[in-house]
Amino acid sequence: MSRPAADLVLTSGPVHTVAPARGRATSVAVTDGRITAVGHDEVRDLIGPGTEVVDLTGRLLLPGFQDAHVHPVGAGVELGACDLTGCAQTPAGYRETIAAYARAHPEARWITGGGWSMEAFPGGLPTRDLLDDIVPDRPVHLVNRDHHGVWVNSRALRIAGIDARTPDPVDGRIERDRDGVPTGMLQEGAMTLVAVRMPPVTVEDQVAGLLRAQDLLHAFGVTAWQDALVGDHAGIADPTAAYLRAADSGLLTARVVGALWWDRTRGAEQIPGLLARRADNARDNLRFTTVKIMQDGVAENGTAAMLRPYRDACGCATGNSGISFVPAEDLKQHVSALDAAGFQVHFHALGDRAVREALDAVEAARAANGRRDTRPQLAHLQVVDPADVPRFARLGAIANIQALWACHEPQMDELTIPYLAEGAAEHQYPFGDLLRSGATLAAGSDWPVSTPDPVQALHVAVNRRQFGADDGTPVFLPRQRLDLGPAVAAYTAGSAYANHLDDTGSIVPGNLADLVVLDRDFFAGPAEEIGAARVLQTFVAGHRVYAAPDA
Repeated sequence: MSRPAADLVLTSGPVHTVAPARGRATSVAVTDGRITAVGHDEVRDLIGPGTEVVDLTGRLLLPGFQDAHVHPVGAGVELGACDLTGCAQTPAGYRETIAAYARAHPEARWITGGGWSMEAFPGGLPTRDLLDDIVPDRPVHLVNRDHHGVWVNSRALRIAGIDARTPDPVDGRIERDRDGVPTGMLQEGAMTLVAVRMPPVTVEDQVAGLLRAQDLLHAFGVTAWQDALVGDHAGIADPTAAYLRAADSGLLTARVVGALWWDRTRGAEQIPGLLARRADNARDNLRFTTVKIMQDGVAENGTAAMLRPYRDACGCATGNSGISFVPAEDLKQHVSALDAAGFQVHFHALGDRAVREALDAVEAARAANGRRDTRPQLAHLQVVDPADVPRFARLGAIANIQALWACHEPQMDELTIPYLAEGAAEHQYPFGDLLRSGATLAAGSDWPVSTPDPVQALHVAVNRRQFGADDGTPVFLPRQRLDLGPAVAAYTAGSAYANHLDDTGSIVPGNLADLVVLDRDFFAGPAEEIGAARVLQTFVAGHRVYAAPDA
């Protein structure tokens, strides 16, 4: 008895399935949005009069990439504001772009946007005077590339009432000159002091940003993601309404898991509200089943929580070892309660102390609740003490990596390595050790902190150097390199596991047909050329959501 014809057949591979039973194939059939056959020439028997046939002609077919840690709504809104990511990464380049944006938008009450790099300024600290003479009449609010600090002008400081007498918030810092006068740089929780004064971002603006972001993510082969901050934080508008509007109108073509923001100024009393949001906002391709806990900051501004104190510019130990935003004992209680309620917990854990505190909290939850399929994950993992590496596998905690950051570049070499405690720099981004210890790796971009292009992240994961880096650039901790196969698995099956999207992430019969076509088989070429690959087509449930002009 012949089988019915498929809706879509992609053939003349190669097909990298990310599946152990059949790692490679050459043809895939899709019917009603799901993969119905994976193999070779026999799959072509499913081609009928109405079947769409995609001739791969040697181009690589992969499962769709999944970004396990990204902020697409805010990133999309920023793309429509004063975007500093594409200009010359210098004070002069930023000033020119900001001035041009202000001239082009005389109606804007505030000049907002961001994407500037800390290494462009001494100590990573721009000052208000660089903004005051180009935009003296309106407040300016520009977040940096990592979104843990904001650059503001004098007018914004005045509107917020920030002066030499304003105390630092417990979870942040106002940068000051020698006389205590604010310089125009606000770190971590201090960002909120200005952000709360800004005009609110409308739902319409957010929907436009979401769709702008979705188009870009699909163009990079991303078919699903976890939004790592759904809620109100530091003036960031909650994207929930935008997601619901896009989902209900059929405009949301990606699969999305939202990580509900844990308000670190509150405690367990917020859990009923999180449960209500999870229950009330579920859609076919949208679920709010995760809770995001930011346990520390970032190393570049000295707020990542470290086991040993940072050094100063002279190489001497300081009294600062970063900030644990949630006290360790409280964290254990909260994570145990969230785990008991069936939530996945998604930690921002960048410093080695934050990593340990997060793992301790997972261990406490396991002891309290037993093994539950909640799949806790720790994101960023910049510095991990070697003693904590095997705990990921033992506890079933996912290592959520941002591979693009694991290389020598100015922010690493000028603002991080010199300031970490002696020896700590050797424990950065230990992807290889985590994989060898048996940890499950998932991968994400943290866009708009860095590009959402998975191919560029894969290049760094394998090479520990940026694509196109000068031949003289040293490999960053070469022992921690990943082979391309495990790196791809992290960005597909690993992230699918983290997202509880268990019928995605690999090309096997029965799975949803979330697929991406690259312009080359980067497994067959030299590792140094991985980053040259481009996405040609992206499919979600067998429907084409992106096609390059030359596809």
